[in-house]
Amino acid sequence: MTASPLFDAAMIETILLTLKLAGITTVVLLLVGTPLAWWLAQGGGLWKEIVATVVALPIVLPPTVLGFYLLIAMGPQSPLTGLLGRQLSFTFTGLVLGSVIYSLPFVVNPIRNAFEAMGPRPLEAAATLRAAPLDAFVSVALPLASPGIMTGAILGFAHTVGEFGVVLMIGGGIPGRTKVLSVTIFDYVETLQWPKAHVLAGGMLAMSFVVILAMMLIERRLNGGRR
Repeated sequence: MTASPLFDAAMIETILLTLKLAGITTVVLLLVGTPLAWWLAQGGGLWKEIVATVVALPIVLPPTVLGFYLLIAMGPQSPLTGLLGRQLSFTFTGLVLGSVIYSLPFVVNPIRNAFEAMGPRPLEAAATLRAAPLDAFVSVALPLASPGIMTGAILGFAHTVGEFGVVLMIGGGIPGRTKVLSVTIFDYVETLQWPKAHVLAGGMLAMSFVVILAMMLIERRLNGGRR
């Protein structure tokens, strides 16, 4: 009996699907999370703290719990399904939506911190030069908060690549559609295909090291290289 290759077409398909999911999710997270972080960074109000708490829930909420409620929300009997005319559970679109919700705090929090660290003076200076609020946001706030935005993008991408509980609950493991890296590693372990599990797990371990190193370098830059 010939042993199956360590790196086959199914594994490549899974890697490409995972990268596609993480890439699309990261773009959506930046488009949604940056204005949300800006709004939260402007201070004050109980409602903002409530919104910030809701955004941060996935940090402490077990992924299977979040995935369970997302599965109900995307199921055939949900109002969302009635509104869209199709159910999102066990689809790639559903994975993107679930990943955005699950990874949102990992993007919003560092961007919010960067906006808050910036302080009001740069925008006040822009206002004295008669810059419109939107112009000041684009030309002043975003460049100054770029380290936080980069950190959020890296964290959002890496967190999406590594998520397991949520994607398993709402997507299952449909090859070519919802079977991502974390689910594939789980399947390899269950079927005792240890060498293949080692290949994927080792790759994710290396990626995690690079992510942490990149975050430390960005933080060092944010602190003006004082470390």
